[in-house]
Amino acid sequence: MSLQTTPESPAPVRQIANAIAGWVDRLGAVWVEGQIAQLNRRQGLNTVFLTLRDPVADISIQVTCSRTTFDSLDPPVVEGASVVVHAKPSFYANRGTLSLYARDIRTVGLGQLLARLEQRRQLLAAEGLFAAELKRELPFLPGTVGLVTGAGSAAERDVLEVARRRWPAVRFEVVHASMQGARAAAENIEALGRLDRDPAVDVIVIARGGGAVEDLLPFSDEALIRAVHQARTPVVSAIGHEPDSPLLDLVADWRAATPTDAAKRVVPDMVEESRQVAAARDRLRALLGHWLDREQVGLANLTSRPAMADPRHLLDTRADEVALLLERARRCLSHGLDRAADDIGHQVARARSLSPLATLQRGYAVLQDADGHVLTSVAGVAAGDRLSVRVADGRIHTTTIDTEALETPS
Repeated sequence: MSLQTTPESPAPVRQIANAIAGWVDRLGAVWVEGQIAQLNRRQGLNTVFLTLRDPVADISIQVTCSRTTFDSLDPPVVEGASVVVHAKPSFYANRGTLSLYARDIRTVGLGQLLARLEQRRQLLAAEGLFAAELKRELPFLPGTVGLVTGAGSAAERDVLEVARRRWPAVRFEVVHASMQGARAAAENIEALGRLDRDPAVDVIVIARGGGAVEDLLPFSDEALIRAVHQARTPVVSAIGHEPDSPLLDLVADWRAATPTDAAKRVVPDMVEESRQVAAARDRLRALLGHWLDREQVGLANLTSRPAMADPRHLLDTRADEVALLLERARRCLSHGLDRAADDIGHQVARARSLSPLATLQRGYAVLQDADGHVLTSVAGVAAGDRLSVRVADGRIHTTTIDTEALETPS
């Protein structure tokens, strides 16, 4: 039944609180699953106070139960344990707080835990969080290694000692976090985010030295898995629990069997790298030596040839050939010139024999009148006409005294 209230007639706090208590009381008993984040057994009280936390969301609720019910649990319940609680919700009106009164508490068995982890693994795998193509290569020689581990733990000591023994100059940025319990997942997420935001950190190692399946539940926490998936820096999982791998091993960029194995993978061995460099240098020297020997043998074979032993031999042979060709060319040219000179002589003689000048040189002359016409007959020539006589070496100018016609032979 709803309360009828107005600004003029408001309901008192006690009425509202009692109404809420009545509504909550009508819910009845419910089964609730969660993780025990805090356990408080106060001296002299018959009531045990628990804080039940949702493993996925950041939500918790107070739970109370009788000391008799709590002490009868087998095995005993500790902080961080996953439980299923049969409880009656109740609202304490005097303080305005909501809590659950537990009538039965059952610890979640190992088989159930593994089944739920497998279901979570399948769901996250379907989202692609474990895809192989998302895995990033680890840097060969990181400038700074981020390490998330428990304070003063053997895992921290193993990682630091092994890494510094392999590469003394390596630098570490260590952030301590709880490795088990209710706060482990949240503290690991916080430490991971801090190191991921540091630009100097090249790789992050989350290390723990193994443990029971129940102790490793924080490393299968969905929030932590998503934080590792979204990290900018490559992450190495070094939980060190071979039989049952937490989900962190699947989302990490590289999984180490132990913290020591993580240190060996993240940091190269200076001695081993120096040995490999020396071996590579020796191989290069050997290859270069073999190549030089092969080329030296080839050069010796070339220099042993007659042409290389006495390079002037080829020049002398070619010089003789050039001299013979030159002599042949001279002879051919001389013969050609002689033949050409003879041809020219013949042509000159023929031309001269056909020339009028040759006729004149034999004593003949050409008679021309004053106009330059050649006279071939006495007809038309009278006494006193000026004539010109062309002889071989010049002209004779004369005047006609008389003409005489001769009989032409029949």
